[in-house]
Amino acid sequence: MAVGATAKRGGAFTPHVVGPGLSASEGALELIPIPLVMARLQGDCTVWEIHNRAFARAGLASEEGLVALVTDFLQSDELRTEVDWQAGAAVERRHYRITLSRMTHRRDPVCMVSLVDQTAEVRTEDTLRREMATDSLTGLPNRGGFTDALEAMMGAGARRWAVLMIDLERFSRFNACLGSLAGDELLITVARRIKGALRARDVLARTGGDEFGVLLAIDQSAQEVDHVARRIRDVLSTPFRLSDYEIRVSCAIGIAFGDPTVSDAEDVIRHAQVAMKKSKASKVAEAYHTHALDSAREEFAMETALRRAIENDQLSLVFQPICDLATGRVSGFEALSRWTDEDGVSHDPARFIQVAEESGLIVPLGRWALGTATRTLASWDARHGGNCGISLAVNLSPIQLQRDSIPQAVEHALAAAGLAGERLKLELTESAIIADPDRMSHVLMALKDLGAMIAMDDFGTGFSNLASLQRLPIDLLKIDRSFVTGLLQDRDKVAIVRAILSLAQALGMATVAEGIETIEVGQTLAALGCNFGQGYAYSRPLAADAAYQYLLDRNS
Repeated sequence: MAVGATAKRGGAFTPHVVGPGLSASEGALELIPIPLVMARLQGDCTVWEIHNRAFARAGLASEEGLVALVTDFLQSDELRTEVDWQAGAAVERRHYRITLSRMTHRRDPVCMVSLVDQTAEVRTEDTLRREMATDSLTGLPNRGGFTDALEAMMGAGARRWAVLMIDLERFSRFNACLGSLAGDELLITVARRIKGALRARDVLARTGGDEFGVLLAIDQSAQEVDHVARRIRDVLSTPFRLSDYEIRVSCAIGIAFGDPTVSDAEDVIRHAQVAMKKSKASKVAEAYHTHALDSAREEFAMETALRRAIENDQLSLVFQPICDLATGRVSGFEALSRWTDEDGVSHDPARFIQVAEESGLIVPLGRWALGTATRTLASWDARHGGNCGISLAVNLSPIQLQRDSIPQAVEHALAAAGLAGERLKLELTESAIIADPDRMSHVLMALKDLGAMIAMDDFGTGFSNLASLQRLPIDLLKIDRSFVTGLLQDRDKVAIVRAILSLAQALGMATVAEGIETIEVGQTLAALGCNFGQGYAYSRPLAADAAYQYLLDRNS
């Protein structure tokens, strides 16, 4: 028996019997496996003329939404249309692709309605979308899922909110030393702890290898974000037990605030990451400020220009004299890098060297400085008609020491210039030596085999110990300018300098004082036992030709 239904739009359905058995039309519909129904418009009512059993089994005859959809179509002038439609409650919702085709334009329009059940495909797509937006290790949203959540909050017109980006410090070391399984366990535990420090409505995501993101809705004031940041630091401060170890994890936290005027989710995340980078240096949670991104963009622009300057040999060296405090004669020069770009703008050495270290350009920059310094000294020897009697000091960056084969670079530079190793003095900072003392010991020994002298720069400002000073082949200690400036007015500085000089004498090392600005300070240092000095009291850094002339004038 086929059953039809007649209803006004939005009204109750009244089934009526078409008749016993199946007509030819009804039999034809039964050959179609999908729900199919022929509908006719009578006045304002939609009548299900005939339908197949698939339509009846699906329970679609009484769906008001379907009746309304068909009625709208029959009342229109369209010949054919397709539309996605959902039926049922959220848990048992079915998804259909409905095709409506007009069969006649008579006074009572008739159309054929076919419904293709796409529930399986939609659910599979939703599952794949969730999997693509979910981190497989922690079960948290990944970067894509976090961005979706942020865009949803922005689309909802949230009044105030904030994004926190959290970076775990030393994680790569944990992972390398304890293995990837222990690293995964640490990430899972960190995720649980951070989740426990948040409110139920806050969103936590793993946005990178050891990076987490938090999306917070702000109820009253920005202080809520500070409270959350402190809670996160507190829960991570408790040591983690991994295998036989107890490990304390610290983190950098960057914060970016949002409001209804913000339109780009990725911009907010990037702003929080800029603040996070600053947090790594300050060791406290940092909030993003507009000038921070401007500064980062300037650094990227400087990196690009600096790379071009190195490739095109547009940098130069200047040379600051190092004088014997007892005789006043020039014993050597320190080579210092300078950069004036194509527009005639001179860049601060501290700034562009920092950019070079962060970008890895310090390796080609350092090799360029070694080669240029040794060639300059060789040219002075040629002008002098032989050894001009001085050495050149070249600074080595800690990053350069880690990433480059320094002994090979030095050997190549000396050989290319035809100089003996003792004509070159290599200056390293304390931080470079104590970062990896065993490796530095091998590097310094290789440099000593070449005959080069080793100087520890900025001595007194780092954390080197007597054991490393005694074990490493260091020839000279350079007293940092912070102890020399204002020496005559500060008894504590005099005591510190005297202690450094006594230590150097006990270890058989020579000493150089930096930043001497008056002859009186130089004379005092000489009386205390310091061997050499450099600073504006003797000369500012000079171009190569001026430095050679200064050498001739001073040592004649």
